[in-house]
Amino acid sequence: MNSHKRCVHSSSRPHQCPYCGIQFSANTYLKCHVPIHTGAKPYSCRHCSSSFTQLGKLKQHLLNSHNIGNCCACHICQKKFTHNSQLKAHLRRHEGVKPYVCSECPKCFCTAFELRSHQLVHTDFKRFCCGLCVKSFKCKSTVIHHFQKCSNNLG
Repeated sequence: MNSHKRCVHSSSRPHQCPYCGIQFSANTYLKCHVPIHTGAKPYSCRHCSSSFTQLGKLKQHLLNSHNIGNCCACHICQKKFTHNSQLKAHLRRHEGVKPYVCSECPKCFCTAFELRSHQLVHTDFKRFCCGLCVKSFKCKSTVIHHFQKCSNNLG
């Protein structure tokens, strides 16, 4: 709990990305971020040729593609999750519960992550930078997609 408080609720961000300068409260968050720039996928599936940037994504792949690992299944649609917290967030979708409300507009969301992602539309701040060119982006998913296209254009 103390580690969670220190990392998530602290304003201190001592871990800086060497590629784009974005700062993180924990080294583990930095390690998850760096593959955006490097394209590294150190977590490989031993059952097929898939590889992943994060261990959690490999675990989700093993569960969904190979039925391996611990799971929490939705009793409504049988979708599988590696963590109970993911299942709880998923169940809110079935129930139509959207407790996270944007302070700038009336939109509501099922998860805090979705709310934080949405709130970027209300700002001009672009915190994600391509490691290959000068472009910057508001969303992590957008810079990942761009980075893949940008690296293909170089090769």
